[in-house]
Amino acid sequence: MKLRISTKLFAGFVAISVLFAAVVVINYQLSRKVLRNSQRVERSQRITGEATTLLRNVIDMESGFRGYMLIGNEVLLEYYYEGERNLLGRFAELRDELTINTPQYNRLLRAQQLYQQWTAFSHLLISEKREALRRNPNQIALEELEHRNLSSGLTGKVLMDQIRVVFTAFEQEENRMRLAQRQKLQESIRETRVLSVSITLATIFLGLLYASYLVRQLSHRISGMVTLSRRIAGGDYATTVLDTEQDELTELADSLNIMSNTIDGTITQLERRNQELDQFAYVVSHDLKAPLRGIETASRWIEEDMGQELPEHIREFLLLMRTRVYRMENLISGILELARVGRTKQDEERVNVRELLQEILDSLAPPPGFTIELPSYLPTLVTNRVQLQQVFSNLISNALKYHHHPETGILRIGCREERGQFQFSVQDNGPGIAPEYHERIFVIFQTLTERDTLESTGVGLAIVKKIVERRGGTIRVESAEGQGATFLFTWPKEKPRRPEPRSDDTGIPLVNAQSRV
Repeated sequence: MKLRISTKLFAGFVAISVLFAAVVVINYQLSRKVLRNSQRVERSQRITGEATTLLRNVIDMESGFRGYMLIGNEVLLEYYYEGERNLLGRFAELRDELTINTPQYNRLLRAQQLYQQWTAFSHLLISEKREALRRNPNQIALEELEHRNLSSGLTGKVLMDQIRVVFTAFEQEENRMRLAQRQKLQESIRETRVLSVSITLATIFLGLLYASYLVRQLSHRISGMVTLSRRIAGGDYATTVLDTEQDELTELADSLNIMSNTIDGTITQLERRNQELDQFAYVVSHDLKAPLRGIETASRWIEEDMGQELPEHIREFLLLMRTRVYRMENLISGILELARVGRTKQDEERVNVRELLQEILDSLAPPPGFTIELPSYLPTLVTNRVQLQQVFSNLISNALKYHHHPETGILRIGCREERGQFQFSVQDNGPGIAPEYHERIFVIFQTLTERDTLESTGVGLAIVKKIVERRGGTIRVESAEGQGATFLFTWPKEKPRRPEPRSDDTGIPLVNAQSRV
C-alpha cells in the first residue's frame, strides 16, 4: 500500500520533530553534566577558601598568644579571641562540605584535633600568665609560670607546625582535585559543543534530504501535469499523463486526464458540428441567392417587356425591389464572411503595410477631394495578409462611405510600435459617433443610419472586431458627435503559437490518447 502525500509530509514532520526533541534532550543532559562539573569546581574553590581562612585565623590566634606571653598586654589577646570565635563553627561548616571518610575529611579532622590540643595548651599558659601578672605586675615572659617547660619544650610550636603541614597538604590535594575537575569541565564543554553541533547538523541534513526527496518527487509529477495543462491550453487534447502513485496527485492527474478526454471529445464533436454548419451555410447561401437572382432577373424582364408603357411609380417599385435584393445578397455574403473568420487556415506571410494600404486605397477609389494621409513609418511584419487587409478595408471604406462632406474629407492612418504589438489608427473628420453608440457599432446588423438612406449590412465592424480579437488584439473607437471618429486597434507582432506535442523530461510519462488500450 502506497502512502499518500499528506501521510509522507506528516511522517517527515514527526521524524524531524523527534530528531529535534532528541537534540533538546541530549543538550539538556550535556548541559547538566557541564553544570555539575562547574559546581564541583566552584565547591572546590570555596573549600580551599574556607581552609585558607581557618589557617589564617589559627595563625592570628598564635600571633596574639605569643605577643601576650612576651609583654603581657591584654590588647594582644583580642586577635586570639577573635580567631577563636571565628573558628567555633568553621570546622563544622567545612566538614559539611566534605564527604565522610575521604582523605580530605580525615585531614580536616586531624587539623581540628591539633587545633584543640593547641588551644588547651594556649589557654593553660594564658591563665598562668594572668595569675603571674596579678601577683607580680613586673613579671616578664614565662618567668614564674608553672608549665613554662611546655613552651620551652616547643610543644606549641610543634602543634602549630603540624597544623600548617596538615592545611598545606589539604590545600595541595584540593588544588589537585580542582585542576582535575576543571579538566573534566573543559572536556564536558567540548563534548557538549561537538555533540550538539553534530546532532544538529545531522538533523538538518536528514530534514533537507527528506525535503529534497519530497520536492523532487512532487516537482517531477507536478511538472508533468503542468505540461499536460499547457498542451491542453495549446489545443493538444489527445494527450494524457500517467501517474501510479495512488495519492492526492494521482487523483489530480486522473481529473486532468478526464478533462482532457472530455475536451477532446467535445472539440471533436464541435468540429464535426462546424463542418455540418459550414456545409449548411453554403447550401443555404446558394439556395437563398438563387431565388434572389430570379427576383432581380424577373424585375428586369418586366421593365424590358413593358418598355415605355411601364408607369413611373411601378418602375420605382421595381428599382426599390432590386435594391432590397442586392442588400439581402450582400447581407448573406457578410454573414458567411463573418462565419469564416478564423475557421479556415491561412498561411502567414511577410506583409509590407504601406504597400497593403496602397492596394486598398486603389481598390476603394476615394472620391475627388478626399485626402488620405499615411504616416512616415509603417512596419513590415509576418502576419495573415488577408485578415489585416479585411480590417483596414472595412475601416477605410466606412470612413469614405459615411462621410457627410466627402469633397473635403480627410483620412489619417497612424501607427505606433509598442512592446509585442503595433497600434494602428484610422481617423476621419466625418460626422462622428455619439459615445452611447461606441459599443453598439461592433454588434452585427447594427447601423447608425437608415438602410434606405445609405446601403449597409451592419456586418463590417463585427467582422473587424472578430478578426482583431482572434489575433489577440483589441479595438475601440474614440469619437464625439460632429467631431470625427478614430478607430484604434492593436495587432500583435507575432501570432500566439500553440505548443506542439513533445517528449517530456519530468519523469511523468505523457502518452497519446489514441495509443491507449
